[in-house]
Amino acid sequence: MEEQKTQKFGFNLFSETWNGRLAMLGFTVGVLTEFLTGKGILAQLGLM
Repeated sequence: MEEQKTQKFGFNLFSETWNGRLAMLGFTVGVLTEFLTGKGILAQLGLM
């Protein structure tokens, strides 16, 4: 039985899973912030 090494850096299942989770969290926070303030993200940052 071979022992599998798990990488923590680069393109692998671990990093891609966490990248997807954090992207979904960021999108959700962005949508909720826009809903609660009535302003888009660019307006909140003062870019529009």
